[in-house]
Amino acid sequence: MNDSLADKISATAPQAANICAELNRQILKLGFPPERAEVTLGSHVQYSLQRDTFSGLDSLLGVWMHPTSGYKTGSLLFHADGTFFAEYDVLQPHPTKRKWFVEAVTVWGKDDDIKGDPRLLPALGE
Repeated sequence: MNDSLADKISATAPQAANICAELNRQILKLGFPPERAEVTLGSHVQYSLQRDTFSGLDSLLGVWMHPTSGYKTGSLLFHADGTFFAEYDVLQPHPTKRKWFVEAVTVWGKDDDIKGDPRLLPALGE
C-alpha cells in the first residue's frame, strides 16, 4: 500500500494528538507551569516520509519547528508497524530538583499504548 504523505498525516492525527497530550503530561509531571506544556500539532510541524531501512516501508516523520527562529524543537516518528517515538525539547533547569537539567521529554509505544519519560542531565555547577 502506497499512502500519500497527506493520507499518512490524516491517519495518524488522532494518535499524534494523544502523543502531544502525553508529552505535555510529562512536562507538567516534572512541575513546570501549565503554560510550559505547549506541545501541539499546529502549523509548526513539518512532515515528510522516510524509508525505514529495516522494514523497507515508509515512516512518517513530523518535526516541530520553533515559530520565530525556525530551529528544530522536537520530532515525531510513526513506523508502518504502529510503533512510534516522539521527543520534545524542554531545555530548562528542573523546576524542583536543582541538580538536574531537563533536556527533553520523550514518549514511545505502539498503537494506544503510550509510555513517557523525561531526559535529564546533571546541572552544570552542581
